[in-house]
Amino acid sequence: MPTPLDLHRPGVAAGRDAQAMFRAATTPDFFGWLEHTRSAGGCTRPIRLTGTLTTAEADTGRVLREQPTDELPDRTLYKACGNRRAAQCPDCAWVYAGDAFQVVRCGLTGGRGVPASVARHPVVFATFTAPSFGAVHHRHIPRHTCGDRRRCDCRPAPCHARRTAATCGHGQPAACFARHDADDRQLGQPLCLDCYDHDHQAVWNGFSGELWRRTKQAVERHLAALCRRRGIPPVQVVSDSGRVRTLPPVRVAHGKVAEMQRRGAVHFHALLRLDGVDPHTRDALVPPPAGITVDDLDAAVHAAARQITVTTPAHPDRPKGWMVAWGEQVDIRRVGTTDGDVTDSSVAGYLAKYATKSTEVTGHCSTRLTPDTIDAYADPEGDHLARLIDACWRLGRPTHTTTATGAATSGERQGRLDGQPNLYAGLRRWAHMLGFGGHFLTKARRYSVTFGLLRDTRATYRRAEDDTADTITVGVLSYSGSGWLTDGDALLANTAAAQRRQARRVGREEAAHEAWLTGAAA
Repeated sequence: MPTPLDLHRPGVAAGRDAQAMFRAATTPDFFGWLEHTRSAGGCTRPIRLTGTLTTAEADTGRVLREQPTDELPDRTLYKACGNRRAAQCPDCAWVYAGDAFQVVRCGLTGGRGVPASVARHPVVFATFTAPSFGAVHHRHIPRHTCGDRRRCDCRPAPCHARRTAATCGHGQPAACFARHDADDRQLGQPLCLDCYDHDHQAVWNGFSGELWRRTKQAVERHLAALCRRRGIPPVQVVSDSGRVRTLPPVRVAHGKVAEMQRRGAVHFHALLRLDGVDPHTRDALVPPPAGITVDDLDAAVHAAARQITVTTPAHPDRPKGWMVAWGEQVDIRRVGTTDGDVTDSSVAGYLAKYATKSTEVTGHCSTRLTPDTIDAYADPEGDHLARLIDACWRLGRPTHTTTATGAATSGERQGRLDGQPNLYAGLRRWAHMLGFGGHFLTKARRYSVTFGLLRDTRATYRRAEDDTADTITVGVLSYSGSGWLTDGDALLANTAAAQRRQARRVGREEAAHEAWLTGAAA
């Protein structure tokens, strides 16, 4: 019997392991190479920089050493990419999520320069959703019987149950009796693609930031009017220019995270904290007046969500514009109270988790689209996502007008561009984000600390840990490339980074356990 031909070839994993072993065997100072890549260890695509590093004394500025990157391992300096998306770089997203947790939690409990008295301020956790643009497949559980929502196994209700089987105007079924699982790919997909208003949803995503801005203004105006009715006097504050300004006695600070739903519509999770105004120090965080409570803040948010709408400017495809308003599902919970609502740690962790996400839940993930790449994603007759991207690209197209006397001069054209900007151009720029061009984590200036402060604190700690606090390193560097040189290098650096993270996590758990034992013994 002839021997069968063996067509087996080493796979990617085998090649990666061989590259890793080759690096470990041929590098004279292998552990020095691991130490060199520690700052970018775990990063999926680190930035490679070349140039010169100059070390000087912090007090005198005297140059101690100049070192070109050619003398370093791999003749380059590695820097983590810093991408916040967990789908792109899990390690950098893990760091960003930790910073986001601190930013959110410091605004609730204080710390890192925020006074601890903010823990006594009224706070609500509000969720603002988009309205309906057409019937989509969804999963609804009318009554939970599970003990833990994270491991929910309750039976969902039928998707779109009807007593009589009906069809839409395009001949598609208007009913769905399926009980969808949590990972069903049909979730978020329209029952009829032709009935669904993709243009309206794209515009809603693009103007949702303006809707949020007006909603917060309405909340503050509602509370200011309430203070006037209850006889709480306004506060006079001296501005930087020396002028005396009269301000309402309350103001609202927020921390907000945007989350993309499966249907491709964005919705917001916002923490709204009620603060007072100090007449002597404008930036001081003081409690609100005694006459304003968390019930008033709750009512103000509900009233603003019901009343505020935005009518977008005229568009050639819709001269009257689109109406942008919140959906019917506006959920408001109180934070830090004893009536069964969310705690500060749970809501901070919830917002930090979604700060590292983007459009992955919809099934779409791409970089910014260009005229050369748009045809691969947009299709007016395609699926739900293809039609959404097509709507963004089509509505964001440049709009040109002609004058009554014929062709306009260059000065008239420039004046028209300066005076009448295309307010829909952002839809084309952010078509890869389904029209949403805002940041996924924003906050008010007075709410909490900044990401920059946390990064500076971390850099200062690392310099003290490396015993380099008395020196300054100045780099004159240029971009050389991105990514590890080989898959084996990525395996070694990421494995070492994972081991260091695991050691730090175990250390924190042991320290917390010892602190608990000390407190119990006392």
